[in-house]
Amino acid sequence: MARQESKLSDHELSRIIGFLRQIRGPFDTSIPGVKPDSHWNIVLELVDSHIQQRPLDITSLIELSEATYGTGNRMITKMITDGQIIRVPRGPKHKTAFLAPSDELIDAFITYAMHVKAHLAKTFGLRSGSETEEYYFGGSYFASHIISPVQGHDINSAALRNLRFLLHDDNYFASMRNMWSDFRNDIGRKSSFDLFSLAELYERAQVALQAPKTSYDVVALNIPWLGRFAASGLIASLDDVLPDAAINPLDFHPTVWSTGRWNNQQYGIPIYCTIEILTARKDLFEAAQLPYPRTFDELIAAARILHKPDQDMFGVSWSAARGMTIAHDFMLLVASAQGSIIDIPRKHENWQDSFDVKNLKLRINSEEGLAAIEFMRHLREVSPPDVHTFGSDKNLECFMSGRAAMSFSWTMRAARLEHELSSKVKRRVAYLTPPILRGRQPTAPVGGFLLTIPANVPKERKQEIVNAIAWMASPEAMKAHVRNGFPVAPRFSVCADPEAMASSPIVSFVDRMARRNELNTWSRPPIPEYVEIERVLGNEIFEAVFEGKPPKKALADAESQIYRAIRQNAS
Repeated sequence: MARQESKLSDHELSRIIGFLRQIRGPFDTSIPGVKPDSHWNIVLELVDSHIQQRPLDITSLIELSEATYGTGNRMITKMITDGQIIRVPRGPKHKTAFLAPSDELIDAFITYAMHVKAHLAKTFGLRSGSETEEYYFGGSYFASHIISPVQGHDINSAALRNLRFLLHDDNYFASMRNMWSDFRNDIGRKSSFDLFSLAELYERAQVALQAPKTSYDVVALNIPWLGRFAASGLIASLDDVLPDAAINPLDFHPTVWSTGRWNNQQYGIPIYCTIEILTARKDLFEAAQLPYPRTFDELIAAARILHKPDQDMFGVSWSAARGMTIAHDFMLLVASAQGSIIDIPRKHENWQDSFDVKNLKLRINSEEGLAAIEFMRHLREVSPPDVHTFGSDKNLECFMSGRAAMSFSWTMRAARLEHELSSKVKRRVAYLTPPILRGRQPTAPVGGFLLTIPANVPKERKQEIVNAIAWMASPEAMKAHVRNGFPVAPRFSVCADPEAMASSPIVSFVDRMARRNELNTWSRPPIPEYVEIERVLGNEIFEAVFEGKPPKKALADAESQIYRAIRQNAS
C-alpha cells in the first residue's frame, strides 16, 4: 500500500509525539487505579523510532510499552500478525530483526496527529480551513497576536555596561547596533561594536577567539563556519545557560535553530536567516505569457526568450565572480540537483549535526556536480557580458535597475527591491524557489549569522551575555528589523504577526518554504573544512564556467585539492 503524502513535517510529528507523551504521563500517575496504556506507548515509540531512524528491537519496545514482558510480547506479536508492525532484518548474517511501523500504521497515526493539531489550533483561536493547516505545531504564535514594540527596559542593563561585539558589516547588524545604542544610551556606545566584511570577520574571529583574554563578549559567525570554531573549542556551548534565558527554541523553525548546533550541542543563537531564492520580473513574464520556471531547463528556455542584449536586457543575473560567490552558487545548484558537496547523513531538509568529520567523503565529482556546472555554463549565455565580475552587490544592482528578467539572490538583499527608492522593479517582482534538476525536490539553502560566546568568557558572565543575546533575538527586536526592511524572521511568532507579514512579501514567502520543508542546512555544511572547500571551489568552478576548463576535470581537481588540504590540516 502506498504511503499517503503527509501535510505534517517530521519535526511537527515529533513534537506531537512529545506533546502526547507529556499529557498522558500525568494522567497515568495522577488518577487512582489507572495503568499505563501499553498499546498507546508501543505506537508512539514505533512512530518516533521511524522518524528518528533509530533501530528498535522487541526487547526495547516491550520495556518502553511499560507492560509486563509476557503482555508486551503478546501485544507486539499480534500487531505483527495484523500487519501493523513489520520486521526489518538486521543484516544478511543476523537471524534477528528490528521492528518498524507498517505504512498502514504510519498513515493511521498521521491522520490522528493531524486531528490533534487541528483541534489544538482551533482551541488557540485559529479558524478552520487553510489557517489551521498553516499552523505549525509547537510554534508559539497565533494569527491574531500582534507583537508589541521593543522596549528598552526588557533587560537589566546594570550588568551589561562593558559588552563588546564582533559583527558582520551589513545593514542588519548596523541597525541592531543602532537599536541597542538607542536603548542603552551611554551603556551601549557604538564604539562597543566592531563591524567587518565577511572575509575580514573570519580572520578577526580566528585571532580574537584564540586570544587568552579576548576583548569580545559576543562574536557573530557565518553559519557555515560553526563547525570550525566549535570543534576547535573556541566558542562556548550554551546548553547550560539557555534554560534560564528568555528565549524559546520552539519559536524558531527547527531548520533555523539547528544551524546553531554542532555535535549535539547548541553553540549559537540564530540572529538572522537569509534564503537564496530566484527573483523574476512579473511584468516581463506576463507580457511574454511565460510560466515561472521550476527547472533548470525551464529557466534557460525563459531566459533565452527574455534575453535582449541589444536593448540592454538580459535573461538572468547571478553572482558569478571568482571566489566564494561562485562557490556558493555551485553549492546551491548541486543541492537543487539533490546532491551535496560532501557525503553526510541527512534526513529530509536537515543534516545530522554529529558525524565522522575525520573520514570526510567528498561528493563534488558527481553527476549532480556536473549538472550544476552545465547549468551555469548555459546561464553564462543569457547573462550580462560582465557577469563574471558580479558579486552580490553588482548582481542585485543589475536586477534592481531593470536590466535582468531574473536573478538569484539572498532574501536579505532582495528586500532592497521593495524598499529602496532607486529600485525600478518595485512591486514587479515574483519571489520563487530556486530551479531544480527535472524530477528533483525544491530546496533552498539557509544562510545568515549566529551569535556566539567565546569559550574563555568567565562562567559568571555567560548567563548575562546570553540574556543580552536573547533580547537582540527577541520577537520584539526581530519584528522591529522586519518593519525596517529586513525580512529576517526565523521565529514563528514574527512570521505570524500581521504587521510583520504586511511589511514585506518575502516574510510570508520564506515562511511558506519553511512549512513545506524546502529549506536546507546541508548544501553549505558547517564542517571544520568548509573554508578550504569554498576556496578551492571558487577557483575550479570559475575556470570550468568561464575559462574553458573541462567540467569533469575541474570537479576531479577540486576533490584532489580539498582532500590534500584536509590531510595537511590534520597533520
